[in-house]
Amino acid sequence: MRSPTNGLARAAVRFKPSSFVGTFVALFLAALVVSACGILLETGIRASASPRRYADAPVVLAADQRSHLPVGQGEDRYDGGAPVPDRARLDAALLTTVARTPGVAAAAPDVTFPVRGDEGPLTAHGWGAAPLTGVTLTAGAAPRGGEVVLDGAAARALGVRPGDRTTLTTPDGDREVRVAGVARAGAEAGPTVWFPDDRAREASGHSDRVDAILVRPTSGVTPDRLADRLKKALDEPRGAAARAATAARVHTGEDRGGVEESGLAGAKEMLVALGGSFGGIAAAVAVFTTAGTVALSIGQRGREFALLRAIGATPWQIRRSVATEALLVAPAAGALGCLPGIALAHWWFGQLKEKGAIPAPVELAVSWIPLVSAVGAGLLTSLLAGLVAARRPARIRPGQALGEAAVERLRPGWIRTPLGVAALVGGVALAGVAAHESGEDAANAALGVVMLFMLAVALLGPVIARCCAWLLGLPLRAGSAPAALASANSRANARRLASAITPIVLAMAFASTLVFLHTSEDHVMTEQRRAGIVADHVIGAPEGLPADTTARAAATPGVATAVGVLRTGVLVPVGSGADRWLESASAQGVSSGGRDLAAVQDLDVRTGRSEEIGRPGTVAVDSLLARSARVKVGDRLDLRLPDGTELSPRIVATYGRGLGLSQVTLARAALAPHVTAAYDGDVLVRAEHGVDRAALAARLATLGEVGDADGYAAGEDEDRAVNAWANTTMAAVLAGFAAVSAANTLVMTVLDRRRELGTLRLVGSTRRQVLGMVRWEALLVAVAGIALGTAIALATLVPMMRGLTGEDPYIPPLLYAAFAGATVAVGLAATSLPARAALRSTALATGGQKR
Repeated sequence: MRSPTNGLARAAVRFKPSSFVGTFVALFLAALVVSACGILLETGIRASASPRRYADAPVVLAADQRSHLPVGQGEDRYDGGAPVPDRARLDAALLTTVARTPGVAAAAPDVTFPVRGDEGPLTAHGWGAAPLTGVTLTAGAAPRGGEVVLDGAAARALGVRPGDRTTLTTPDGDREVRVAGVARAGAEAGPTVWFPDDRAREASGHSDRVDAILVRPTSGVTPDRLADRLKKALDEPRGAAARAATAARVHTGEDRGGVEESGLAGAKEMLVALGGSFGGIAAAVAVFTTAGTVALSIGQRGREFALLRAIGATPWQIRRSVATEALLVAPAAGALGCLPGIALAHWWFGQLKEKGAIPAPVELAVSWIPLVSAVGAGLLTSLLAGLVAARRPARIRPGQALGEAAVERLRPGWIRTPLGVAALVGGVALAGVAAHESGEDAANAALGVVMLFMLAVALLGPVIARCCAWLLGLPLRAGSAPAALASANSRANARRLASAITPIVLAMAFASTLVFLHTSEDHVMTEQRRAGIVADHVIGAPEGLPADTTARAAATPGVATAVGVLRTGVLVPVGSGADRWLESASAQGVSSGGRDLAAVQDLDVRTGRSEEIGRPGTVAVDSLLARSARVKVGDRLDLRLPDGTELSPRIVATYGRGLGLSQVTLARAALAPHVTAAYDGDVLVRAEHGVDRAALAARLATLGEVGDADGYAAGEDEDRAVNAWANTTMAAVLAGFAAVSAANTLVMTVLDRRRELGTLRLVGSTRRQVLGMVRWEALLVAVAGIALGTAIALATLVPMMRGLTGEDPYIPPLLYAAFAGATVAVGLAATSLPARAALRSTALATGGQKR
């Protein structure tokens, strides 16, 4: 026999479509966003790359690409490390240990670095790895001494054949080489050149290091068995020191692809962070908006529940009916929402891959886990929100239920109000903590601020809505009849108003925080670069400049000072005690320091002596980074170089323009051996007094592209393009989701008021007056949401930006006006259109005339 509550639930869905369509839309959008983020998170966890160049090398040895930082003791011990900024390498002497291991048929070092020819960039390798990477000679012979082998594409591009000579630009300068042969590459991407192994290591700048060691086992020895033998050989007394120094790892199978793609570790971490952190925020937004929509839908049916209680329905039947409605609507909405969620994940992943943030071999992983999780989260949210909203209508006496259904209850809830006050107090306290932190500490604390304030808004919605209706209604009550009626309606229906305000607050708060975080950082960086680059000319090149460019620039007539700048990244331990981790920081290696550097770059030295910057064994640090790392002038900074090598230089100065220039400044000689290719990013030139600048720029043009400080800043901006795009995309997704949820809620509210709007027409209000009242209500909702969202964004941005940049946030007026205008437009459209439809249906039903 059918349960009466199940039949009641189906009837409610059938005969009360406006409420359930709104709930369906909210659950659909929640599943869309949550499933897309879940797919990215799963892809980051499972990301792998099949071997291509290393497909013919069954076993590969490579250095650990993560720099480790043990923190804590005992069970609380954890690794606060991070992926190395560049590439960690192995000691070339390790090749001897590998070659002597039983079961090794062949072992060869592999070195990869970029070079340039007359027609563009090429990828360079050592010839020793050619037999293990599918490379075969098609003409000529193997390279020796000052010779090279080219693949067909490189030979055609350079217009050479075996026996010809050509010039290649390597990180240490131009090299004239003889073409010994032409080879067919196995899985190379783009033009390729092979040097003899010793010349390859010399040209790359790592004479005693190799990227990897490729191993082929003897007949009858499996790769896994050989891998075990190699691990034991590396653990022997003579090999243990080498393994500890290089952190060698043995790879077989699919793991070899991760060695080949050095950016895989960073891509995995980025996808996990994007899918996890942004997914968590998106899930929280989805919960807030979906719960509010479901609660509104249940609240709109207060009269229905009151009548059911009056005719004998039990509290259990009411609750079961609500649960059944959730089971009818949520799974279908979630399943349909996952389809565009998969499409969003594909687009998002494709954009990241196009921008170079994800290696080409990595594929998007789509499984049932994030999809079922998204549907389950929507179902659970809908079920809990419905049961909570129906708790009071199901428990109170039938007579009292009819009374409360007629007039909105003004008394605040005794559960949600204390929780909301606690969240508000916690947000204020955490904002104070964030204001006294710096760097990532401030950013992490500020993220908690926005979440606590959003929780407070969701819990205190009716109280906040009533306050906003009273405050914003003051000017409305002095206005026209529609405005005064809108003010009275808003005060009397605070719960309905709160349901509409919450998603608008979400949209404004999160979109403003993400977008204005980027504009604030951009503004500070631009100002610091403009003030920090005092050179007359800046020489640059898209692929970088060889090391000898600085000396050639200095020798140019009319040049007083020339300083080469090698830009890269380092890892710096920040925090203190049991809360420490490695934070990525931008770094520059300068070819000369002291007065020469001051002539072309003004770092704004705060403490210490600028004359000592750039000397061997010293480092200068941005003052904000020094504060995060708890160090000062005279201390040793235990940083990790781009390849993970540990270094402890003495701090000689702290400065204030690290965000616009570089957060860490070292001697170029300290950084060059630890990057893949030691090409300078720029050469900064100061002209002699009285020299014709235009003529000097013409003479320097033979060395590269000549520009000024603005050109330097534009080049730096390209490095942040992916982060800026990611922030903008996250803001667009969250704001779009919240905006549609707000519009959905407003439409539900207006459609539920058909009886009220019809009554106003019957008592003599004109159609224009009713529509005017609805517009004023929408404007009140939009202004309240904008004001609250802006306040939350400022409470988040101010401590965050003071910690990250030392400045207040920068909010472009036109951009903020666009946000506010879009919010008002959505509010007006989402109320005016359904109000017109409701008035039209009311007029047709009553036979009245439209006025």
